[in-house]
Order: sequence, then structure tokens, then C-alpha cells
Amino acid sequence: MVLAIKRFLALLLIFAVFFLLVTAMRTWFSGGNLHSLVPGFLKKEETQRGEAFTPSRAPALEIGDVEILSRLNEEYARLTKAVVPSVVSIDTVGERSEKQLDFRGRYRIRNYPTQGQGSGVIVSEEGHIITNHHVIAGQNQIRITLHTGKAYNASLVGEDPLLDIAVIKIDSDEKFVPLKLGDSSLVEVGEIVFAVGNPFGLGETVTQGIISAKERSLSDNQRDLFQTDAAINPGNSGGPLVNVTGEIIGINAAIFSVDKENPSFQGVGFSIPSNDVREALEQIVKRGRPIRGFLGVQMRDLDPTVRAELGYEQTTGSAVLGITPDSPAKAAGLLPNDIIQSYSGEPIRHTQELITLVQRSKIGEKVTIGIWREGVQKELTTTITEATSPPIYRELPQKTPSKADMDTLHKVGVEVRQLSASESAGKVRGVIVTRVLAESSAAGILLPGDLIVSLNSFPLSNPNEFYLYLAASAAVQSTSLFILRDGESVRVNLPAPAEEREIEEN
Repeated sequence: MVLAIKRFLALLLIFAVFFLLVTAMRTWFSGGNLHSLVPGFLKKEETQRGEAFTPSRAPALEIGDVEILSRLNEEYARLTKAVVPSVVSIDTVGERSEKQLDFRGRYRIRNYPTQGQGSGVIVSEEGHIITNHHVIAGQNQIRITLHTGKAYNASLVGEDPLLDIAVIKIDSDEKFVPLKLGDSSLVEVGEIVFAVGNPFGLGETVTQGIISAKERSLSDNQRDLFQTDAAINPGNSGGPLVNVTGEIIGINAAIFSVDKENPSFQGVGFSIPSNDVREALEQIVKRGRPIRGFLGVQMRDLDPTVRAELGYEQTTGSAVLGITPDSPAKAAGLLPNDIIQSYSGEPIRHTQELITLVQRSKIGEKVTIGIWREGVQKELTTTITEATSPPIYRELPQKTPSKADMDTLHKVGVEVRQLSASESAGKVRGVIVTRVLAESSAAGILLPGDLIVSLNSFPLSNPNEFYLYLAASAAVQSTSLFILRDGESVRVNLPAPAEEREIEEN
């Protein structure tokens, strides 16, 4: 028994030795070592030590090697420090109104709260701020925040919806640091510029670029703009575009984006030239409103159909559709179907050029109008008067349509709605037609889905504004609407309920 146990143990030992020997040989030939077989076997004591690390102690170039870039870098920083204290962030709270039909067939006005953000720039020691009209339009509360983080309430001084400029004033007796309005007529394509603002509500942001082009037009109202590749994003609206000396040469107003649902900067931004801004600012500060020249004509561009109807072979000029009673155009002797070829010696290529020249004319200025009438060229003279404006937006929330207004609106027969957040994200403004009543003045002229941008050349922001302006206009005269339909711009003449209907397309 004892002998058998000894033999078994001997065999087991031989097997163990043989197994370890084979495993060791395989490990050795495969590049391993005996540490993996017997822990601690032939293991040397290890000591902890750091990796060798020798960083560079000198820049790639010395300052003297990039002296111009170094000075440019310092000047960029110096310019930014000088400009940023005059740029403010604007937060607004307001209401939008919608006209709704209840179950009894009666119209009611419902108000909804709105909030907005934008930018502005201080232009006087007293705290006057220039921003975009669309930043503060219809807002009941305006609050501005300086670069220091200090916040103030602000009040609306006046606005110019056509230029998209508004002037607000900080509610404080403190003195503030203003920026100077430069001369935008001296700006050249390729000039270095900086855009400052509050994009996406992030706070002060400075971007740098150049003037890419001049005299760009976005619409009938936004024209002669600067185009820049300095990054402008939502929230930059109302902020300044400055030159290398920190002068304001433009007010940032819009961007071009292919994606209207989610607009973002794509290298094309637009700014209102400072000379136009200065003129509006001076008029608003002195009189509380902009002052524009008035001729009193309804015009349209010369498309092939118009030229064929009138027998006019040239392609430049603007055709007269109608004349406002007791207007400078009436006094000059202008007639429907006349074609205006020049204004104060300036040739007219299309209708918008004529509108621009008329609006920029001084009140009381005597002008010469060159026309073509039934094959004969003539010159007429008249004196420009001041254009009148409907009530400004801030007065609208306190006013609701009267019974007479509602009767007029029912006869016109058009219902509209507010733009949705996605529809207005691309800086599109106006109201959407939802319904046109049969046998009404608007039937056959307006269509559901039309975007009404302006009424009698005044931009629209919400349905309440549209209904109040329309009621005031349609009660006494025909109403001109600028609309977008299936991607095409259309100008329609919406008659007063008792008048004939007519439509005009651009």
C-alpha cells in the first residue's frame, strides 16, 4: 500500500515536471519569459520613474520676425476694447394679437406674450441707442444690458419701419460712452470691418471681415445695403458694423441663408449704411419720426406686357398706374400710363430707383420729372411734400377695431394669421392669408397662403397691425399690398369695397 502511494506521487511529480518543462519551452520560443509561469521567479525589483519630457522654451518665431502681424494683433485688441463698451444687448417683452372667429361668428382679438433679443449701439452721451425696428417692434418692455453686465430699462424714441431703424433711450441720467457715426459714402469694397453684437443671446461677440459688396437690395424697403462676410447671426440685428477707427459705418440688419427653417451665417450678411442711419436718427430725435419726400404716384415696373400695351420700346423707366388727388404728381400734370424716365436729372431704370429718389428728396424741393407720353418726351416740374405715415406700432396694442372698422373688414373679406416661429426665423416679416370670403373685395385678388409683407408701403408685423391699417385705408381708398406668392413677388391693388378690383404683378 505504501509502495503504491510512493509510485503514484513519483509519477505525479514526473508529470508536473514534464508539463512545466514543455510549457516553459513553448513560452520561451514564443518570445515570453518565465515571470508568467512562476510569479516572482527571476523578477527584479522595479522602481517608479517619470517619462523624459522636455518642452520648448521658445516660440516658433521671435516678435521681430512677425512685427507687422504682432502690431495688427495688438490693434485688433485695442479696437475691440474701444468699441465694445458702446454696444448693448437688448431683451424685449411684448404681445402679439390675433383676430379669431368665435363659435357665434364674431371676431375677437386675442393677445399672446412674446420675447425677443437683439443688439444696439449707443450714439449719444445721453444714452440714445440705435437698433433695428424689427428688434423692438410691438414690444411693451425694452431692457438693455451693457458690457459691464449692468442692466437698464429703455424707452422708444421713434422708429423708421421702412429703413428698419429704431431709436431707443436708456432710462437713466448717467453719461454713457457713444460711438461716432462714420461717412458710409467713403466705404470701399474690400475694406476691413468688424461686426459687434449679441448673437444667440451669448453676449458680446466681435467678428472680422471685409465689405464684400455695396448697394445690395433685399426687398422694396431694404435697399442700398452693405454686404459683408463678417459673421452675422440671429441676435446680431441692430449691432454696429465698424471700420478700423471704430466708427459706425453700418447697422447689421440681415443675413442670407439657404435654410429658412434654421437660418445660419453663410458668409453673406447685410448692413444699413451709416449715412441713411444718421439721417433717420436726426429726424427721429428732432421730430420723433422720419421725414420722407412724397410724390403721389402708383407705379409698376416695365415688363413686356406693359411695354406692349403702351407701345414703349425701351426697357428702362417706370409706368404710372394712378395719381393721388391733391399730390405733387397731380400738380405736375402726371397722368396714368405716363412713363417716368428721369427724376431731377437722374435716369430711372426701375420703380424702386424712383421711390428711393423721391423718399430722399427734401421737403419743399422743386424737382424736374422727365416722362414719355404716347411717343412724346416731356419735362414736368413739381414741389415735393412730406409723406404721411399711419400710426406707429406702439400705439396699436391700446386700440381695438370699432364696429365701423369691423364692417369694413368684413366687406374686404380677408383673414390672416401670425407667422410661425419657423416661418419668421429667416427674418421674413408679414402675415399669412388664411381665408378669403366669397363675394368680397379681396375675392379673386388674394389667395390663402399669400404672405402679405407690407400695406401701403408700410411693413407688417402681426395680424392686429394688418387689420387696423386695412380698416383705416379701405374705408376711404384702395389699398396697395406687397405680397409673396409661390416664391414670386406680387403687388396687388386691393380696392375699397365699392370699387373695382385690379391686380398688378411684378
